[in-house]
Amino acid sequence: MASLATNAKKHKVCVVGSGNWGTTIAKVVAENVKENDEIFDEEVQMWVYEEDYQVPKESKHYDPGSALSTKPQKLTQLINRLHENVKYLPDIALPKNVVANPDIADAVKEATILIFNLPHQFIGRICDNLKGKVIPYARGISCIKGVAVSEKGCELFSDSIGSKLGIYCGALSGANIATEVALEKWSETTIAYDPPPMDSRQPTPAGTPSDSPRGSSANLAELSTELSGGQLSTAKGTKSKGVALPAEYPPLNHINMRKLFHRPYFHVHMVHDVAGVSLGGALKNIVAIAAGWVDGLGWGDNAKAAVERLGILEEVKFGKTFFSKTCRTETFTEESCGVADMITSCSGGRNFRCAKMSVKEGKSIGEIEERELNGQKLQGTSTAYEVNSFLKTQGMEQEFPLFTAVYSILEGKNKPEDIPQLVER
Repeated sequence: MASLATNAKKHKVCVVGSGNWGTTIAKVVAENVKENDEIFDEEVQMWVYEEDYQVPKESKHYDPGSALSTKPQKLTQLINRLHENVKYLPDIALPKNVVANPDIADAVKEATILIFNLPHQFIGRICDNLKGKVIPYARGISCIKGVAVSEKGCELFSDSIGSKLGIYCGALSGANIATEVALEKWSETTIAYDPPPMDSRQPTPAGTPSDSPRGSSANLAELSTELSGGQLSTAKGTKSKGVALPAEYPPLNHINMRKLFHRPYFHVHMVHDVAGVSLGGALKNIVAIAAGWVDGLGWGDNAKAAVERLGILEEVKFGKTFFSKTCRTETFTEESCGVADMITSCSGGRNFRCAKMSVKEGKSIGEIEERELNGQKLQGTSTAYEVNSFLKTQGMEQEFPLFTAVYSILEGKNKPEDIPQLVER
């Protein structure tokens, strides 16, 4: 364990997002910061998109004599008073050191570790709001399963977050159905974190509060532009200037990142392949929609297995084609973020379930989403559209027949019954 003289400061953690998965991750890390108080501050801030919500009658917190139950309340107030996210993760007790905060700037202002966990269509706007409000040497973990597509190409959300905020950002993904993790049913996950080599080797920037004997008055602007080896790498191998984590903090290496997330019921495997982990989490959602369709048609386990096999092949091909400098085949075939997440998502995840119901009920997947997800959004449909848009610009739709088939069916150009002929080679 590092001495107090070496590490006079503790890491503050903020979870950006409070849906069912965001709240679950807040629960996990809140339990761990208390057990590793030599590394982490005990309080975990959780940014909540503020909305009004009334405690439902079926909730254990419902009391007809209480104002909390007789009229809508601010969701953050409910979370902080009841220690439960009654809307997005009901019936799961949260540690009391989870603090819901509707002010995103206030939530992140002192955080050295930012955990991003919200629908991917909102991440651009959130990052724009956070520019200039994040500690320059903060480090991030993206739990967002999707890819950002623009006319410039395909970008991982970990890279998008990192470039917008000027920080390094890793990724977490795995076979992790939120409610099962929240109920502390055993599962595994994969965290890709390739810490910048400059971390914990630089003096503290000027203006940073410090009672450490090793504190210094280095100028932040000079530090940002003159770091020796002070570069942040993306999954595509490009580099940008970054600010080193001061030596007053415990290092954010694989050992300490694992301490933040690993629980007896939530096993963490650390890797360096940010591209593979991110793509596994994003692309399997497209595959899960196809699996839901064939299951809804009553085609059985053989058909689902065929879809999953094709899905893994296309995940690997996508990673090796567009992120060739860092992506490893083994990430998809050996890690929880790859084959395990594919199996789980094609068996019981929300994309699978909604696609299956859409076929069985003869309704659009959008109608099912609105009815079933309590205001949350499917990642598979939006990812399918974004990936197809990117593949079109590359002239490679035919190279990824399953991804293209899902897009064509969502667009109404084909039906789920057409999947076998659409993927036949």
